[in-house]
Amino acid sequence: MSYETKTRVQRFILVGVSAGAREEKADASLDELADLLETAGGEEAGRVLQNLEQAHPKTYVGSGKVQEIKTMLSATGADGIICDDELSPAQLRALSDLLDTKIIDRTLLILDIFSQRASTKEGQLQIELAQLEYRLTRLTGLGTELSRQGAAVGTHTRGAGETKLEMDRRHIRARMDQLKSQLKEVEKQRSVLRAQRQKNQIPVIALVGYTNAGKSTLFNRLTHAQVKEEDQLFATLDTTTRRCKMPSGRTVLFVDTVGFIHKLPHHLIKAFRATLEEAAYADMLLHVVDGSSAEAELHMQVSYDTLVELQAADKPIITVLNKQDLIREAQPVSVPYRSEQVLRISALQEGAAEAVLGAIDAQLDQRETLVTVVLPYEKGSLGAVLHREGKVLEEEYREDGIYIRARLPKRYAETVKPYQRKD
Repeated sequence: MSYETKTRVQRFILVGVSAGAREEKADASLDELADLLETAGGEEAGRVLQNLEQAHPKTYVGSGKVQEIKTMLSATGADGIICDDELSPAQLRALSDLLDTKIIDRTLLILDIFSQRASTKEGQLQIELAQLEYRLTRLTGLGTELSRQGAAVGTHTRGAGETKLEMDRRHIRARMDQLKSQLKEVEKQRSVLRAQRQKNQIPVIALVGYTNAGKSTLFNRLTHAQVKEEDQLFATLDTTTRRCKMPSGRTVLFVDTVGFIHKLPHHLIKAFRATLEEAAYADMLLHVVDGSSAEAELHMQVSYDTLVELQAADKPIITVLNKQDLIREAQPVSVPYRSEQVLRISALQEGAAEAVLGAIDAQLDQRETLVTVVLPYEKGSLGAVLHREGKVLEEEYREDGIYIRARLPKRYAETVKPYQRKD
């Protein structure tokens, strides 16, 4: 869906329901929806927020607000409305009937942004799959409605409309099966790469966090990569991996991942699971937070909840409160999970990358130890352990045994302690 034409930008009224949340939180959610709309290329024409315990099951907002929206549409000449939650098929249908305008929900808006921005083949496949799942749900709802209408007039044969919907559903399901098959092949390739990393004992550090927290900017500073940097939501959709030589001399892999967001559509988590699982397979997480945002604590909680869903929250986490250059006075921030270390930096300023690399090295040092051993030849099997479980830096066959210098997980250090030597 395009939100821009050659002549003008499409304008939408933003509609939200507080659903028991504090009004300022609901306002902040609408602010984020406005940012999403701007990222998609559209423009806000006004907003309507209703305080309800829960969204109206049929029309999302109450009947009075529906009339208010109708008046606002007429007054502003807006192209449609965007609701701040995922609408059910019944809500979508009812609002379309009552307002006779374009109805978009938060999920469809995010899917549109992803569709515009996915650049790799894998990303495009994932987005198409998520879009088809969203569409299939709504087709199913419409099909049920048509069936009811057909029964009401006493016909026993299926109407042309229902037949068309069934054909659409079959076509969508067939395409979804095709996409899933292609994505499985990509996942196999990713699994091979992961196995190779594990074999080479290269630590993997995944950058995670809320969208537009500055992950890609920090990633570029750490690895001297050229990942796209934009002050927009979801500037990065495709996972990027870069090798980096640390100050300690060890080699690590940094992985830049897609940003999380409040009310991240389930379709997207499901479709992007293979990509997001890079965080689950990482040795350590670098949680990048926009430290200048008033919603920093909420953003941290949303990101952590997503990591829990991906079964990646048990990793050591270093929290990076980024964008400190935008803060006049540092505010106390409560980190809602166990963090190994909290850093306050600006990725744009000199020394930031060095501080982050130093913190990562320190954490990795706690997990590993550098050993120098001379193994008797009859203990050659211990050399195999060092190769398998550690990273051998030097090896030399000498008269008195096999000289090996290696980085080794601390749990294996006791195994070779009797043979350790000073360099």
